[in-house]
Amino acid sequence: MLVPDNIAPSAHSENTNNDLQKFSRNVESKKKSVKIIYIFQKNFIMIDEQLITTANNLDGYRIVKHLGIVRGITVRSRSLLGNIGGGVQSLFGGKLSIYVELCEKAREEAYQLMLQHANEKGATAIINMRYDANEVMQGITEVLAYGTAAVVEKVG
Repeated sequence: MLVPDNIAPSAHSENTNNDLQKFSRNVESKKKSVKIIYIFQKNFIMIDEQLITTANNLDGYRIVKHLGIVRGITVRSRSLLGNIGGGVQSLFGGKLSIYVELCEKAREEAYQLMLQHANEKGATAIINMRYDANEVMQGITEVLAYGTAAVVEKVG
C-alpha cells in the first residue's frame, strides 16, 4: 500500500521486526484533530508483473539465479447468506456471480501472497506460475498460487 501523494510524513518509527514502517499525520477536521497512521510494507514488491509467466522462460531475459518455489495460499468459504444467494442464482441458470466473485478474490489473495513470498526471497521474476484449488471440506476451498522465483536480467 502506498502513502497518498498529499501525505507528508511527520513522524517515522520502525516496527521491531523491521518489516513495517509507520507514518502519522495530524489531520484537522471541522470539529476535531485526528491522527491518521499509515502503515505499509518497507520492502516493496520488486517483481514487475510482466515478468510473471506460465512459461518455463522469459523471452528477452536470462535467468541469472533460481531461488526456489514460491507460493501463496488462502482458504475461503461463502457465508450462509452467500450460499443461499448462490443457490437462488443457480435456480435460474447462467453465471453465478456470487461464486465468481469468491473465486476471483481467493485467486487474487493467493497471487498477492505468492508475490510477497517471491519478494522476500529477492526475486525479480516468477516463471512457470500456476494456480491449484482443492475443496478442503464441503463449501471450503483452498487456492494455491505457485511458481519458481528467479533473478533475471534483460538480454541485449
